[in-house]
Amino acid sequence: MKRIYVNENCCLGCKLCEYECMFAGSGLDEMFKLKGKLDRYVPKIKVEGDDGVDVHFAVNCRHCTNAICVQSCIAGALSKSDDGMVVIDKNKCVGCFTCVLVCPFGAIMPDASGKAAQKCMLCTDNGRDMPTCVKYCPNGAIVFEERD
Repeated sequence: MKRIYVNENCCLGCKLCEYECMFAGSGLDEMFKLKGKLDRYVPKIKVEGDDGVDVHFAVNCRHCTNAICVQSCIAGALSKSDDGMVVIDKNKCVGCFTCVLVCPFGAIMPDASGKAAQKCMLCTDNGRDMPTCVKYCPNGAIVFEERD
């Protein structure tokens, strides 16, 4: 399965992946209503030391092999697809957000309604061949490829 990999050393912190993700999932008319309800976000962390460097990194679902979010979902809303992707069935989600709490990457969050979980679906639900965040990353920090 192809997965998204992020090279934090190349991330500029421009947040273009956030905006492209938001636009791909909602459309222009909804884009600014969803601020803070993204499938991807880029936090900034201040690294202590002599130079006080800011580090940016893109947060997204890693589609883990043994995904703890799938194992802990009490409603069975999270599952692994045949191609290894972790998917959410929003019709089954009861909004307990256990998956949000257990995800070690902070990649699952409440949707705009606050009643169901959402996460990166690699833009496959929109019929794209490549995730939008990968396509528009100006520094090549986000890649979509097969790895062992």
